[in-house]
Amino acid sequence: MEAANDKKLTREDIDAMPPKAEARFSIGAVVRHRMFDFRGVVFDVDPVFANSEEWYESIPEHIRPAKNQPYYHLFAENLENSYIAYVSQQNLLDDSESGPVEHPDVQALFQEFDDGHYKLLPIMHH
Repeated sequence: MEAANDKKLTREDIDAMPPKAEARFSIGAVVRHRMFDFRGVVFDVDPVFANSEEWYESIPEHIRPAKNQPYYHLFAENLENSYIAYVSQQNLLDDSESGPVEHPDVQALFQEFDDGHYKLLPIMHH
């Protein structure tokens, strides 16, 4: 039996990918959501949508973003909670001038907030 992560790419999958997906935000960037009241720190980037179809279909159709763009994993926060968010590039704006993010997991991957950006801890570099 083939594991879900071992799925082979089909011609349809390849054709659906953008010719060159360029991420606007890098690891450590501080961003905010364009429509919803939360901000966060980028800790991973997918060049195109890589979450479940169920998750994607749960987004109301009138605001559902395209799949063929970068998606960002964020240590996110709002006034009440800290959580992990998965957000399309079209829904993010730079928020580097608003200061550091208080998410409790930031310190596990990043050094201090410096010049509007978080730097990865030395042990996290390839």
